[in-house]
Amino acid sequence: MSTAAPASPSTAPRPPMRLGERLQHMGLVSADQIQIALLEQKKTGTQLGDALIALGFVTEDAMREALGQTLGQQTIELSAVLADPQALARVPKAMALRFQVFPVSFQADTQQLVLASPKPNDIIAADQIRAHVGVGVTIIWRLASAAEVLSAIDQFYGYELSIDGIIHEIETGQLDVASLAQGQGGYSHPVVRLVDALLSDAVHKLASDIHFEPEGQFLRIRYRIDGVLRQVRVLHGRYWNAMLVRLKLLAGMNIAESRAPQDGRVSLSISARSVDFRAAVQPTIHGENFVLRVLDAKRGIVEYRQLGLTDEQYYLLDLMLARPEGIILVTGPTGSGKTTTLYSVLNHLNDESVNIMTLEDPVEYPITRIRQTSISDGSKIDFSAGVRSLMRQDPDIILVGEVRDKDTAEMAFRAAMTGHQVFSTLHTNSALRSFQRIKDLGVSPEVMAGNIIGIIAQRLVRRVCRHCRQPLQVQDGSAEALLMGAQAVGATVYRAHPGGCEACGFQGYRGRLAIMELLRMDAALDELITRNATIGELTAHARASGFVPMADDGLRRVLEGITTVEEIGRVVDLTARL
Repeated sequence: MSTAAPASPSTAPRPPMRLGERLQHMGLVSADQIQIALLEQKKTGTQLGDALIALGFVTEDAMREALGQTLGQQTIELSAVLADPQALARVPKAMALRFQVFPVSFQADTQQLVLASPKPNDIIAADQIRAHVGVGVTIIWRLASAAEVLSAIDQFYGYELSIDGIIHEIETGQLDVASLAQGQGGYSHPVVRLVDALLSDAVHKLASDIHFEPEGQFLRIRYRIDGVLRQVRVLHGRYWNAMLVRLKLLAGMNIAESRAPQDGRVSLSISARSVDFRAAVQPTIHGENFVLRVLDAKRGIVEYRQLGLTDEQYYLLDLMLARPEGIILVTGPTGSGKTTTLYSVLNHLNDESVNIMTLEDPVEYPITRIRQTSISDGSKIDFSAGVRSLMRQDPDIILVGEVRDKDTAEMAFRAAMTGHQVFSTLHTNSALRSFQRIKDLGVSPEVMAGNIIGIIAQRLVRRVCRHCRQPLQVQDGSAEALLMGAQAVGATVYRAHPGGCEACGFQGYRGRLAIMELLRMDAALDELITRNATIGELTAHARASGFVPMADDGLRRVLEGITTVEEIGRVVDLTARL
């Protein structure tokens, strides 16, 4: 009687790969980083994945993908999900917070409820939720990170209503139970909760700045969204003193000082992620004006391949970045996205083999492995002294936040001449006009020639809302045809809806993108700079070499249906094309 042969070691089932092993197998972390995260996990009691994200070793997207493979679950990116009122009505907010689940969608015809959770295999949560939604509903689980789930719960479960409730409480003296139920720390003064709710509301609405503006008898609150200020609230002036004290305490300012400008910084945890605010207060005739700049790293650092450049532009930029020494300048007015572009490029170059060091005023977004130094009024170094100090730190790449005076310009070019790759910003209207601006700062044409790798000029324009945009066919002889050329005749472009829709906050536009012009230096251009060529000569040579002006890049976006002619004309001079 024959017996079955034992299974060979090669055919024995392999145990499932653990999360740390999978992350190493995917090349996302090293063994040393896993050990550091395990020590942090023991100290804080968090999950390994959360510890790795908090340390900056992996991104939330990469962790979600690795967890999905480890648990055999399909993943979902909640940042791209729109709220489904039917799904939200199926799961109360208290239950969603208790079990860390977010209802993504509900199909009435099939009775399918899709839930996102960082722990889709939690049997207790599944039983409790199934009992609540009813036996006739089929639950489909998707894997998402805890931060994404908490952010979605906070965003879609009527967070803004708490502001109205708190204001009602202040005005009537009645306790707002609904807003207290959303809080985490029990009862606090309504003004404290009002300020916190306004800051959270601004972050959710993707505001870049928050303005608290006192007038004679009232306080105006405005958000800058997509580069445009919008009034969101008007409160009675009697609330402002208490709100101002709260804001100053958050920013670490002197609450007794009311006659001098002050600067500060606020760090808060909003939707399970850290968001910083740069604060500034300014005395005015009606009281102290308070402005907060929102520094949300999740939105502020864009992936290099998501900058939205054409293949030709990426090819030019890659050629610039391939040069090991020299200076690359990003130009544009304040608020044109220069810092975002530089951070994107630095993050792209960020590797264990290079030492990247920065001087910024101030540091906006901390990046792992990059040595960042903040230059502020309270620091003991300025940009020129800082560059001199950085050159003794064995850097490969240096970022100088802004070339603003002769000393800084000279030190930046000296670093470029001594074998370093230098990045900086400059306030000019276009790439070709940067040479005159650098000359005005005291840098000779001979030093500029051969040491400038390239110049990027950019502006930010608003994206037309895809839900309510209005199509327009370009007719021969129309303004659109004159601006974009004969090749645009017959093409369909879009205009913003005058009244907008709910998806875009009734503005007609939602989101922003950068339009750019890239000027790569060559020997002929260096020669023109050396002999002080006119702007006309520089423009003629650049165009002959394939240079694409910013206006052309913007009108390309119009033909792609991403923005409008009116929006391009708002930030770029199009009159020369008529």
